[in-house]
Amino acid sequence: MRQALAAAATRLGFSETPRLDAELLMAHALGVGREQLLLRHLDDPAPATFAALIERRLAHEPVAYITGRRDFWSITLAVGPGVLIPRPDSETLIEAAVAHFTGRPPAMVIDLGTGPGTLLLAALAEWPEARGVGVDWSEQALSYAHKNAEALGMADRVLLRRGDWASGIAERFDLVLCNPPYIAADEALPAEVRDHEPAAALFAGSDGLEDYGIIAAQLPRLIAPGGMAAIEIGATQAAAVTALLSAEGLNVALRHDLAGRDRCLVATP
Repeated sequence: MRQALAAAATRLGFSETPRLDAELLMAHALGVGREQLLLRHLDDPAPATFAALIERRLAHEPVAYITGRRDFWSITLAVGPGVLIPRPDSETLIEAAVAHFTGRPPAMVIDLGTGPGTLLLAALAEWPEARGVGVDWSEQALSYAHKNAEALGMADRVLLRRGDWASGIAERFDLVLCNPPYIAADEALPAEVRDHEPAAALFAGSDGLEDYGIIAAQLPRLIAPGGMAAIEIGATQAAAVTALLSAEGLNVALRHDLAGRDRCLVATP
């Protein structure tokens, strides 16, 4: 197995994380976690199914689609074709919420563009007494979100609905989470993103800002007194999106991801 992992990592040189990719796929082939693989199985024979998984990765299929799962914050989510794969950078939004609600947990959460339930279910895992609403235009994404809520034992705390951002929603929420599409139409992307993940969850017009104006106009009526919104942005979009939020009378603060890039805007009434 050590030899198979080394050989696979060499072949996966196009990836930013070739060794990690190989280990995750090997663990998936064995039906164990990566930690168990590294601690207990490296001297075992490589399973016959590993080679086929590597071939799929060589075709630039995302590891998360091959394994059908992705870890995010404190939870594991089922993912697959048709849904945006959760990224560690998006955990910046949950970190911002944790900082805001110190000693006073949010009671109601809404996640606009919830995908497979990423931000919503992470927030509900963080605050076990909270309840939440997840909105997405994609029926496929909502199907994954429902599956994940069931698997995490949160189905009775979650309402999932198909919608266009917050249109038709009259309630107010302590915490509003949103990771909208923000990539410009002509921006170059890795093949595993461009060819596999849903374009509707990635691209937002010629400048990547198409959806922010809609969301900004909806936020003042969504955020409950003392609440906040955490909105993900691209690394070069802080000034433009801040201007949109400020024009709606919101106070805005910027938070950075672990790499130091602009990643999240916190909006408060």
